[in-house]
Amino acid sequence: MLFILGSATTAKASGHGSSGMETNGVLELPSYWTLLEIDPAIYDTPYRISLFDPRNGEDGVRVWSQTRCIFLYGVAAVAIIAAMPEDFTGWNPGSNLLKNYEENLTEGPVWDRDEWFINYIGHPYFGGVFYQIARKSGYRQWDAFIYTFLMSTFYWEYGVEAFAETPSIQDLVVHPLLGWVYGEWAFQTEQDIREQGGEIAGSRMLGTLALWVLDPVDALGSGINAVTGLQLIDSGSGYLSYTALPADATTDHRVYLNMNFPLGGERDKPAGKPRAIDYRNDPVDTGIVGISIGSGHTILDKKWNIKDEYLTTVTLGLYFSPRLSTRLDYANGKFDERVTGRSLRYENYSLGTQYYFNARRKLRPYVTIGFGEQLLAKNRANKTFQLNGGLGLHLRLHHKWSLQTDWISYFGPEQETHDQRISANLVYRFGRGEHSEW
Repeated sequence: MLFILGSATTAKASGHGSSGMETNGVLELPSYWTLLEIDPAIYDTPYRISLFDPRNGEDGVRVWSQTRCIFLYGVAAVAIIAAMPEDFTGWNPGSNLLKNYEENLTEGPVWDRDEWFINYIGHPYFGGVFYQIARKSGYRQWDAFIYTFLMSTFYWEYGVEAFAETPSIQDLVVHPLLGWVYGEWAFQTEQDIREQGGEIAGSRMLGTLALWVLDPVDALGSGINAVTGLQLIDSGSGYLSYTALPADATTDHRVYLNMNFPLGGERDKPAGKPRAIDYRNDPVDTGIVGISIGSGHTILDKKWNIKDEYLTTVTLGLYFSPRLSTRLDYANGKFDERVTGRSLRYENYSLGTQYYFNARRKLRPYVTIGFGEQLLAKNRANKTFQLNGGLGLHLRLHHKWSLQTDWISYFGPEQETHDQRISANLVYRFGRGEHSEW
């Protein structure tokens, strides 16, 4: 294996990406690095976490520099949210914040009732912002996801936001998972824009605006440096690229490390034809993230005095391999009381782990176990803790699509209840989907 460093560059280096000149079949990549040692185990142990032990050329200094910025931006965000109407944000900053913090941590996490665009657009977007801090510092997707999970959980849900709001179950899952999906898309989109000279449809203004939207943290850092004339914030991007060479080449693989920092000034136009970075060799990518939607039928314990009914089911989770996955499962439906006939909202949400048999085949039986809560009429006073377990079948239709059907029993230890649910879901995998080499 051959490790190649790009040539040195000046403060007016070309933008992020691999814009360079191909000479005698060798692409020269701009880089400030003078030494690169990559542990081959980065490919052999896909779920190894190197976030706290950067030994493969990752820029840990940049990560922690921008993390400090995030904390400062968070203070400003809290001030803005606190000034917004309580019925819109759900925040109640008027009371004792320390007391609120303690009570919210004790009560949570709960299934929140925030507006859908906050939960499923806002949180993935800002999760993507967290994600790019690590991703653009040279970390693999898995490490960038771990960083996103830590920031969204401990900095936001159990940190800043907990002073005014109970930690949310959806946010703990949606923020890092869909943040990973959006963040990786934004990361690659930014590289494409920069390879085009920072323009979109020939417009520098559109390109600049898009770069701000895709990664406001990096853009703010670069802006602060430009205004002050000082390198106060380590902004920019860094990443690894891994390329297999033809069989007749002198080496079988090349690993490139490309680090670029926009230090101000007019950027030179890239010479030669830009080379598209190949990210497909990342050991773990967004293909392990899966979302599903389906329908099911619930058979409730007679103690609930509620008629059995059909409901909608949704899951979001990580499919670590063909043998193992973990998912957040949510079911929702309108059920009628047996005596009064009154209609009420039934909800069930749980976190579970699935183990699959026949991992090399398209049809895979699996077992699932988990825990969660049942909620009636959207009233948290009516929520019931439950343990669950069951059996299912997973049918792979395509590397990005599959069908799942399962039968799950739910046990409520407090009320000594036993509910059952039969459901079928269509699963979609992001990114490359299920890797064929797994």
